[in-house]
Amino acid sequence: MSLFRRQKTAPQTMKIATWNVNSLNVRLPQVQNWLAEHQPDILALQELKLDQDKFPAAALAMMGWQCAWSGQKTYNGVAIVSLHPLHDVRTGLPALPDDPQRRVIAATIGGVRVINVYCVNGEAPDSPKFQYKKQWFAALTEFVRGELARHDKLVLLGDFNIAPADADCYDPEKWRGKILCTDQERGWFQTLLGLGLTDSLRRIHPEGAFYTWFDYRGAMFQRGLGLRIDHLLTTPALAAALQNAAVDLDARAQERPSDHAPVWAEFALQPTDQAV
Repeated sequence: MSLFRRQKTAPQTMKIATWNVNSLNVRLPQVQNWLAEHQPDILALQELKLDQDKFPAAALAMMGWQCAWSGQKTYNGVAIVSLHPLHDVRTGLPALPDDPQRRVIAATIGGVRVINVYCVNGEAPDSPKFQYKKQWFAALTEFVRGELARHDKLVLLGDFNIAPADADCYDPEKWRGKILCTDQERGWFQTLLGLGLTDSLRRIHPEGAFYTWFDYRGAMFQRGLGLRIDHLLTTPALAAALQNAAVDLDARAQERPSDHAPVWAEFALQPTDQAV
């Protein structure tokens, strides 16, 4: 497959995708192939597991992609890959200025404010890491509320580490009260939606199983047993232009895959290169 990008053709749409790649160093060829095949306008990546100076910006630039990233060795790390210029790039959460974990990057692209997040896992409801998750989601909510006041077209996307409802879990009873599926976590997700955001995939597909994460253990992907924890949440201006949304399970079926599948949404929207 050619790794060089093709020019997008009319009718003009804007395709935005998110993918937790679980090590970009390992998954770079898969990401390059996915970009070449699917031609998104924007791809948000999480869990890079790369130092800032190790990001493969040159390799992606040779394909015609522009990038902004916030790297961290071994853990975390987020990036935005785009066909269009990136303006007003920011990293981190203002309410957590001393947090060393690289989990948030935002940029304005094609007239759309993009906030890419790799949300805290939390480990277990009775662990200190769960309290960190609670604090982190409060800080994220505050940040998004401020961004919404400045941007009419905004997408909050990434790995949220929350399955919002029982329908987003292969075995609701088994997972009830466990990390990713607790009532508290689902409440934090609903708080974000309460800011005026729409769950893109559920707007297109109100019912059904659309899992985005499959544990490597137990042949969970082969058995179709997963959770939906990767999301694209949009403002009303984007939700009104939403045409389609899906999970790309083919990417999860590759050799040495990430444990997450890409999720994408397409909008009837003309990207602009203005610095909003």
